[in-house]
Amino acid sequence: MGVVDDLADRLAQDVIKAMDALGDENLADQVANVLGASSPSSEEVFRAAVRIRLAERRARTFLNEHVKAALEAKKAGKAIPQAIAPTSDNENL
Repeated sequence: MGVVDDLADRLAQDVIKAMDALGDENLADQVANVLGASSPSSEEVFRAAVRIRLAERRARTFLNEHVKAALEAKKAGKAIPQAIAPTSDNENL
């Protein structure tokens, strides 16, 4: 990664931690606006890093929940449930 990518990703990680701690889902947009006032290209990379990290977290949560349910079913001698991902409209996120 280049310097811009590295800095944007580190900022994205810090902002996501702050969002979690504060319960403020709008913080990433606010930080992006501040960043974009000085560097629109950095803002773009930052927004992408936030989206990627949040998407990965949702996917990892889904995977962990599915594996847990599958292992519990297997242990109980039941059929392993089919993994059904949330729909694309994010209604189950």
